[in-house]
Amino acid sequence: MAEPNLGAVIERLAATIAARKGASPDASYTAKLLADGAGKCAKKFGEEAVELALAAVSETPERVASEAGDVIYHLLVLLAAREVDVSAVAAALQAREGQSGHAEKAARK
Repeated sequence: MAEPNLGAVIERLAATIAARKGASPDASYTAKLLADGAGKCAKKFGEEAVELALAAVSETPERVASEAGDVIYHLLVLLAAREVDVSAVAAALQAREGQSGHAEKAARK
């Protein structure tokens, strides 16, 4: 089996999330999160980020990967709730390529 491509997986997941935006909240967890609004999506994202941080210091690499998957999923849901396309995130990251982190942060101030 071929090595998974994170970018391709994220694009497919983002498309699935977009397709579920109009689904019944009773039939889809994603639709329920989106129906609850950006605030609820942000809260869930934060909870998952904390779980990842805790796993990173005390769990197996497999568990860390699983928690990271949860963070990415909830990030994509949050982006969908705010109507931010993943291509906008990709463009923001691409604009930072080749810069030092210190220089990039200084440019934002």
